[in-house]
Amino acid sequence: MKQSVFVTLNLLISLGVGLWIWATMLPEYLHQGGPLVGVLIALSIMTTMFVFERIISLRRARGKKSVQSFFKNVVDSMRSGDYDGAIAACDRQRGSLANIIRAGIERYKQVKGDENYNSEKRVAETQRAIEEANALEVPLLERNLIALSTIASIATMTGLLGTTIGMIRAFAATAGTGGVIDAESLAVGIAEALVNTAGGLFNAIFGIIMYNVFVNKVDSFNYTIDEASYEIVQLVKSNEATTHG
Repeated sequence: MKQSVFVTLNLLISLGVGLWIWATMLPEYLHQGGPLVGVLIALSIMTTMFVFERIISLRRARGKKSVQSFFKNVVDSMRSGDYDGAIAACDRQRGSLANIIRAGIERYKQVKGDENYNSEKRVAETQRAIEEANALEVPLLERNLIALSTIASIATMTGLLGTTIGMIRAFAATAGTGGVIDAESLAVGIAEALVNTAGGLFNAIFGIIMYNVFVNKVDSFNYTIDEASYEIVQLVKSNEATTHG
C-alpha cells in the first residue's frame, strides 16, 4: 500500500471511529467533554495504527533470520570468493540491510573483472553502490516518525483547546445570574475541561514515548547497517590487495 493511501485511510477511518465512539459508547462523564473528545480518540487510534505499521516495517527491514547469522554467511561467502553465494544469501534474507549489502556485492562482481577499473575504482564503485542503496532504504526506516511526533503536538493543542472551551462554559455559568450560580452548567464546563486535558495529555505522552522508542530502534539499526557496510568495503579492499597486490 502506498504511503499516501495509508495515511489518508488512517486519518479518515480513525476520525470516523473516534467520533462514533464518542457519540455512542462513552459514559456520560466522558461524553460531556464534547466533540473534541472524539477527535482525541481519533488521534489515539491514528497513533496506534502508526505504531503497528512501524513495528511491522522494522521487522521486515531486519529480514527473515537474525542479522548476525545472515551477515556471518555473507562474510564467509565473500572470503571464499563466492560472490554469487553472498548475493543468494541476501536474496533469502531480504530486508533493508540485505538490500544494501547486495547492491555493493553485485556492483563489485560487475566491475571485478573489468580492466577499465583499477583496484581503487572497484572499491569506490562498491562503496558508491552501498551508499546509493542506503539512501533509498533509510527513509523507509524513518517513515511515519514525524507523523507520531506531529500527532503528539496536535493532541496537546486539541486538549488545550477543549480545556479552554470547558472553562469558558464554566465561567459563563456564573455570568449574568445575579449571584446565583448554575451548578449543573458549571459542573459540565469543568468536566469538559478536565476530560479534554486528560485526553490531550494521554495522547501526547503515548505519542512521544513511541516516537522516542522508534527513533532509538532506527538509530540502532542504522548503526548496524553502517558497520556491515564498512565490513563489506574492507573485504573488497582485502580481496583487491590479495588479487592485485
